[in-house]
Amino acid sequence: MFVEFIMTASRALAIAHTPAFMKALAHLGYPPYFSDLLGIGKLIEVCVLLSPRLAKLKEWAYVAFAITVLSGCYSHFNAGDGLLALESLVAFTALVVSYLTRPANRTFPNYEKESTL
Repeated sequence: MFVEFIMTASRALAIAHTPAFMKALAHLGYPPYFSDLLGIGKLIEVCVLLSPRLAKLKEWAYVAFAITVLSGCYSHFNAGDGLLALESLVAFTALVVSYLTRPANRTFPNYEKESTL
């Protein structure tokens, strides 16, 4: 739930076009419309992760979150933000922990067949 909270808060800031979020986005070199793309993408990802089923889509939502968080880290690093770039890694760590500890009913089934050799 921690990951969903982080992404929901970030999504709200992006969709609302809060001045602080828009200033940070401009600092990173992104155009204003990118805020809408991030907000909508995060909204979809949170809805998928919180839904009781959709295991295959959950796998893709985790991948999308990871790409978003790592891209944020890289963007801050390239913008010269120094240690602020590492702040995104806290969210990435929470994402990895969430992925590894999710209940079995929220994982994608393993279709590997055992070898009969």
